[in-house]
Amino acid sequence: MPLLAIETTCDETAAAVISRERKVLSSVVASQETLHARWRGVVPELASRAHVERIVPVIEEAVRRSGAGREGIEAVAVAIRPGLVGSLLVGLSAAKAIAVARGLPLVGYDHVAAHLYACRLAAAERMRYPCVGLVASGGHTSLFFVRGPLELERLGGTIDDAVGEAFDKAASLLGLGYPGGPAIEAAAKGGDPAAHRLPRPLARDQTTLDMSFSGLKTAIRYRVQPPAAASPRVRSQRETADLAASFQEAAVETVLAKVDLAIERTGAGLVAAGGGVTANTRLREGLARLAERRGVELILPPRELCTDNAAMGAIAWERLERGESDSLELEVVAGTDRRRAAARPAPTAQ
Repeated sequence: MPLLAIETTCDETAAAVISRERKVLSSVVASQETLHARWRGVVPELASRAHVERIVPVIEEAVRRSGAGREGIEAVAVAIRPGLVGSLLVGLSAAKAIAVARGLPLVGYDHVAAHLYACRLAAAERMRYPCVGLVASGGHTSLFFVRGPLELERLGGTIDDAVGEAFDKAASLLGLGYPGGPAIEAAAKGGDPAAHRLPRPLARDQTTLDMSFSGLKTAIRYRVQPPAAASPRVRSQRETADLAASFQEAAVETVLAKVDLAIERTGAGLVAAGGGVTANTRLREGLARLAERRGVELILPPRELCTDNAAMGAIAWERLERGESDSLELEVVAGTDRRRAAARPAPTAQ
C-alpha cells in the first residue's frame, strides 16, 4: 500500500501518494505565486494562512487521483525542516491529524534531502551513492557529499542569499515580475550574456565550496539605478534583456564553479541536482557540459520535480523500510529559508 506525503515548507501546498516501489500515483500542488506576486516575494504570514485554506482540498484531491482511497494509505509523511515555521506547522498538524484518525505511522522528512531524492524518482537504479548533491532554490543553495538518501554531509553553500532569492530580486529590479527565475530566463533569451560583466563572488576561490550572491544583487541594482541617480533610468527592451542575460550568466557560472570544485575534491562519479533553480535551462545545460567534461554522470529530475512538490516525500519510504517512524510529539525545525518579501510594511491579512 502507498504512503501519503505532505509538503508545506514555503509557499506551495502539496500532497502526493507514492507506492513502496517509489511510483508516484498522484501529485497535487496548489501554488501561491499569484498571492505573493504583489509583494515580489513570499510573505510568511500570508503563506501560512493560504496553507490552512488549501491543505484539506489538496490532500483529498491527491488521494482521489491516486485511486488508493483513504483506506489504502499505509503511512503519512510530512516535511518538517527547513522552511517557514508557520507553513511547516500547517503541514505537520494535518499529518498528525490523519495519523491519529487512521492509526497510521507518522514520518517526518528533510525538505532539502527530499529535493535530491527526486533524482531517485527520476532515475531509479541509475541513482548511485556516494555522489555530489546540489540543491539550488529560492531558500537554499548548498552542496553535499551524499553517502545515501538520508546521509548528507554539507560541503558548502551560500553564505548570504540563496541563488533563487537573487533571481527574485533581480527580476523585481528589472520590472519582470514574480517569481523571478522563470521571468529572468524568459527575458534573457533575447539578451547578450556578455553585455555586462557582473561579479561572481567566491567563484574562483579554490579554498572554499561556499558561494555568495548578495554582491551580485547589489551590482544589478546599481546597473538599474546608479548610486547618484535619483530614480532608475529608462531602459529599452533590449537593455533589459541584456541585463537579465548577464545576471543569469553570472549566477549560473557561480554555481557551476563550485559544483566543479566539489567533483574534484570528492572524486565522485555522479552529480545529482534538485531544487527550483535547477529547472533553469542555462543551469541544466551548464551542468550537462560540466558532467561531460569531468566524465561523471548527471541526474536532473524533470522540471515538475525540481520545484517544491510532495512526490519527493517518497524519501520517507527509506525510513519506513528501516522500521523507523516518529511519535506524535514530532516538531518542526524551521531552519533557514531566505526567501522573503520586499522591504516594505507587512500586508494585512486578506
